[in-house]
Amino acid sequence: MRVATGLSVLVLGAGGIGHAVMSNLEGGIGRVDPFKDMKNRPQSGHGTNLLLVGTDGRDTITKEEKRKYRLGGAPCHCTDTIMLVHLSADKRRASVVSLPRDSYAEIPAHTDRTTGEKHSAHPVKLNAAYAEGGPALTVRTVEHMTGVKVDHYLEVDFTSFMKTVDAVGGVEICTARPMKDSYTGLDLPAGTHRLDGGQALQYVRSRHVDVASDLGRMQRQQKFVAALIKQATGNGVLLNPVKFQQVSASVLGSVRADEGFGTEQMLELGKAMKDFSPASSEFTSVPVGNPSFPVKGIGSTVRWDAEKSKKLFQALREDRPLAPAKPKPTTGAPQQATAALVEVAPEEIRVQVYNGTPKDGLAKDMDAGLRATGFATTDAPLNGELRDLERTLVTYDPRWDRSAKSLAAALPGSELKAVKGQGATMEVTAGSDFTKVRPVRAETPQVGEFSTVTGDEVACP
Repeated sequence: MRVATGLSVLVLGAGGIGHAVMSNLEGGIGRVDPFKDMKNRPQSGHGTNLLLVGTDGRDTITKEEKRKYRLGGAPCHCTDTIMLVHLSADKRRASVVSLPRDSYAEIPAHTDRTTGEKHSAHPVKLNAAYAEGGPALTVRTVEHMTGVKVDHYLEVDFTSFMKTVDAVGGVEICTARPMKDSYTGLDLPAGTHRLDGGQALQYVRSRHVDVASDLGRMQRQQKFVAALIKQATGNGVLLNPVKFQQVSASVLGSVRADEGFGTEQMLELGKAMKDFSPASSEFTSVPVGNPSFPVKGIGSTVRWDAEKSKKLFQALREDRPLAPAKPKPTTGAPQQATAALVEVAPEEIRVQVYNGTPKDGLAKDMDAGLRATGFATTDAPLNGELRDLERTLVTYDPRWDRSAKSLAAALPGSELKAVKGQGATMEVTAGSDFTKVRPVRAETPQVGEFSTVTGDEVACP
């Protein structure tokens, strides 16, 4: 959300909106100086790097909103979300890297902004840098950890988040399974949902939906950013001066940025990014070596994978894409059907196909169709014991029930049958009802060296 709010400002110039509107927008942004007295900074690379943080601003939320969206407790005055965004030198790509808020960090020597006490360098969780030294210490810490020079700083709180989502008309989210978190109040059945500001806040804050905890939450935040970009670029918000002013009036009162991020920079970047779309954005998280690294006096922290994260940040400095290049579609090739979302990636599911009818080649066609959408078939279809099967049958071991549901989604109308002790391989017997395989994809189809997804891959199909 914080990324999308920042990108909304950048894309503004694409609609021919002039300096008068831009100057009014700039006047509504709170200013901070996160680069004051900073020395020994990393060298500048190619492109532009923005540090986008979402602060725990529950002290600005109304009592009714606190009750409704489970925002009780005192604000921690820390960063709830931290993302490093790289805008390529040609302004055609935005690479978004999520930094876990519980990352093990070594804060440089500094003076505490609250007490005035001088501190030597010491270990903390990354989100504590803001509490101890505000934006300046947060920037210094991130630069120290990544080796990436931060060019601009943007900060948004909970209130701004909710108002922005409401101002663009809500955001559409798709989920392959029910999502429920008693801590935030999130309760979504599987399917497609249009979330308003409060519901969106529950979605991006939930940490108890699955075993992935905060790392899973970061993936949902990235998915939400992609969906918001799709919404904003698809309904003309960023290209319509009236709509944009309505959105900006709702959000800019609680946005803070560095002094160097002004009208000229917004217009220059916005005009260059006029063709920006969800496919122009790519998302990843810092590679993790140990998700539960214990530190005395701090607790469990997230320790980065030193070698992999070094390669990731080097790619940012060198202005290289993080996602692998996609093959260009063949001219004249038939358009692929929209892929259905499934919980388990087809690449992780082993399948043996059988023919349950007298029709020659039916199992071969099904095997080829399943492989084309990603399933790990044996590539050796066989004749089944049944030869007069009308409805396609999927048998599976109950221990792999989620994989079975993902497979069944690719075979609409098929029957699921649990068989204890069958093992990890799914067995499909093609019935006379089979015509073709429906394409499916996982909710988070991360690929490449840095487990990256592009915005069009995680937005609703």
